[in-house]
Formats: sequence, structure tokens, C-alpha cells
Amino acid sequence: MSEIIALAEPNKDGLISLEKAIAVRRSRRKFLPQPLTLEQIGQLCWAAQGQEQGARYRTTPSAGATYPLELFVLTADGLFHYSPAGHALEKISDKDLRSELAATAAWGQGFVEDAAATLIFAAEFTRTTNHYGKRGVRYVYMEAGHAAQNIHLQVESLGLGSVAVGAFDDSVVSEVLSLPENLEPVYMVAIGYYRK
Repeated sequence: MSEIIALAEPNKDGLISLEKAIAVRRSRRKFLPQPLTLEQIGQLCWAAQGQEQGARYRTTPSAGATYPLELFVLTADGLFHYSPAGHALEKISDKDLRSELAATAAWGQGFVEDAAATLIFAAEFTRTTNHYGKRGVRYVYMEAGHAAQNIHLQVESLGLGSVAVGAFDDSVVSEVLSLPENLEPVYMVAIGYYRK
């Protein structure tokens, strides 16, 4: 099913200041049934793991630039994997897995199903632990937090809402999304238009 979807160049001049985004950021769970545009999804992916063409570094700090995180995007249109180097999405599945993810993996948290998109970070821990030993596990979780905060602030800049999702069953997330065995889900962010 591998289909590559090129994403538009990210906007680097937001509609609100960083300080304003920090000030207004809140967890929002009451999502409206309105899909995100491909441009919005591309902007969110770039905020989380973007990489300038030909550059080594990404928008999120990473211990030793080991970049253990892989970013997946789940929408009504299916499941996608983000490629930072190409700023593109690879379509993995055309099934809407939001209901199954919410009901089984996210322990019935309905807002995961209601969200227009859920961004899922999965980590290949060995990319970092091979360099830093056991302490590398901490660095991976720190990186997931950095990337997620970028998403939350970008969400505010786009006039959307988001909520961090930490309550989930790792193995069920892996099963629902058919993640490769070397990847472990570590963080999810549910995103969408919200009731004000």
C-alpha cells in the first residue's frame, strides 16, 4: 500500500508569537468532526520532526542527534508515516483505526476517536542506548516530550486544539497500528478543531 505524499513547504512565520502560543496553550478534548488539511498535517509533522533539506538536525533536540523517534499520523483517511528528510508522508494503511485505537489501546478515551488526527511517536530505543547505555532511555523520553511540546505550540498557532495522551497500552497500540517490532509507542497527541 506504500503511497508517498509530498507535503507543502512548512510556514516559518506563524500567525501568533511563540509567547502567545505558550500563554494560550491548554489541553482540549472536545473535538469537532472537521478534518485537518494536508497543509496543517504537514505543518504539525514539521514542528515535531522537521528537517531542512540537506541538514542533519531536526526541529526537536535529540541526544547525540540519534533521533530515535518515528512519527505516525492517524486520520480518517488511514495511517501514515512521516519522513523528515523528504518532508513527506508514506501511507501505510487506508483504514480508519481511530475507533479501535481509542477503544482498546487508549482505554476508552473517546477524544482519541473524535480527534481529526492523532500523532503517535514510536521509539527505536537502541538508536540512543547504543551511544549512551541505559541512560539513553531517559533521553528518548525527553525527546518525545520536546517533540510533543513543539506540536502543542504549533497547534495553537494553527487555531486548533490538542491533548497529550499518555494513558495507553503500548502493546495494543503496536498491534492496532501494526508497528514494526523494533518500535515502541511512547507518546500520542490528539488534535483537531475544538468546541470553544
